[in-house]
Amino acid sequence: MKRFDFRDEIHRLDPEKDCVRIMQILQSHEFPWDMGRALGIALYRTYAVPSIGELLGRTDEFTGNTQKRYDDTALILGNMVRHGFEPGKGRDALRRMNQMHRSYDISNDDYRYVLSTFVVMPVRWLNDYGYGWRRLSEHEISGITNYYRTLGKYMGIKDIPETYEAFEELLNNYEDEHFAYTEGGRRVSDSTLDLMVTFYPKRFSGAARKFSMAILDDSLIETFRYEKPSKGWRKGADIALKLRAKVVRRMKPREEPLWADDNPNIRSYPDGYQPSRIGTFPASCPVAHDVDPVAHQDLYGTDGDTGPTAQEPAVDGRA
Repeated sequence: MKRFDFRDEIHRLDPEKDCVRIMQILQSHEFPWDMGRALGIALYRTYAVPSIGELLGRTDEFTGNTQKRYDDTALILGNMVRHGFEPGKGRDALRRMNQMHRSYDISNDDYRYVLSTFVVMPVRWLNDYGYGWRRLSEHEISGITNYYRTLGKYMGIKDIPETYEAFEELLNNYEDEHFAYTEGGRRVSDSTLDLMVTFYPKRFSGAARKFSMAILDDSLIETFRYEKPSKGWRKGADIALKLRAKVVRRMKPREEPLWADDNPNIRSYPDGYQPSRIGTFPASCPVAHDVDPVAHQDLYGTDGDTGPTAQEPAVDGRA
C-alpha cells in the first residue's frame, strides 16, 4: 500500500452518502492519534461554557469518576464511528448516549455548540495549526461535516448548520458570548488535566502537564484562570507537534485500523464491555420527556427510544 492510497479512496467516496466510511478512514487509518487529541480538546472546550461546565461539575462524573467518564466517552463515540448508525454496536452506543443526555435539561443551543466543536477542532488541529502529516481536503472536511450532521440529527438537535463554515461561525460566536469562569468548570478542567498526566510515566508528569497547558489557546487559559504558559513552552510544543507530523508523513500507511478499543489509556473495562451497558444510569430523570428526542423510525423503530430493549434489562432497575 502506498502512502496516499487511503486519501485517494476517500476522494472516490461521496462526502454525504459515504460520510461514515470517510470518518472510519480518517480516524482509524490516516490520523488516529491526531483525531484523538483534537476531539479531546473539543470536549475540553465545552467546560468553559458555564451551563455545561457547571452541569458536569454537579454530576461528579468528570471529577469523581474521571477515568471512567473519559473511557465511556471515547468508547461511545468510537463505536459510532467504527460501526456506523446501523443496527448493532454503533446504534447501541448512540442509544446509550441519548439515554444519558436525556437525564439532564440540556439546551438545544448547547447541543449545537458541542457538535460544532467535533466538526471544527479536527480541521483546526490538522490544517490550521499544521499538526497533521498532511492537510485535509475540502472533500474530507465535507465528509466530517456530514458525519456530524447525521449524528446531530440522530441526537434530535434542531437547526444544525449545513456547512463547515457555518459550524465554525457558530463555535466562534458561542465561545465569544458564553465563555466564562465557573467553579464547576474549573474543577472539571483540573480533573481532566490530572487524568491526562497519568497517561505518561511519573518522571514525565511535570513536563506532560506543562505541555498540555501549552497547547491550549489563550481563551481557555484565561477562562479557567490558569497561569499563562511561557513563550518557550508554547513554541516548544508547537515545534514538537510539527516535527512529529513530518516524521509521520514519511512512515508507511497504517493498514490495520486503530480503534478506540485499542487505546491503552482506556482502563475501565479490562474484561470487555457492551456499548449498551456503559456510561451512567441516573436513578431518576429531572426532565419530562413525553416523546423520543430523536423520533426517527429508521433509527429506533416505531416504538422510539424508550430505554433498554427487551433483550437488555435495566441495571439495578434503572433506565
